[in-house]
Amino acid sequence: MWNYNFHVYITTNPEKTVLYVGVTNDLDRRLFEHHENKGNPKTFAGKYYCYNLVYYEHFSNINHAIEREKEIKKWRREKKEALIDSFNPSWKFLNDE
Repeated sequence: MWNYNFHVYITTNPEKTVLYVGVTNDLDRRLFEHHENKGNPKTFAGKYYCYNLVYYEHFSNINHAIEREKEIKKWRREKKEALIDSFNPSWKFLNDE
């Protein structure tokens, strides 16, 4: 299997009240898509304005990335918040950099 760049990521809305967990092979493009989709009721991230990146992990194997995404998606919000806090304690919007 070829090695590539994959990311599991968490975005949130401007008020930081909703979390979205995803996986992508192009984080910049995916964040752009989330931003362009804001307000779109046909997608979860769009409906809830989840376009602000607060967490990400890098993987070179897509299967590992997908496994991790599924694992995080099953977690309660408190556990997701603890993960974000360990990586980005101030919940700074990382795509604003």
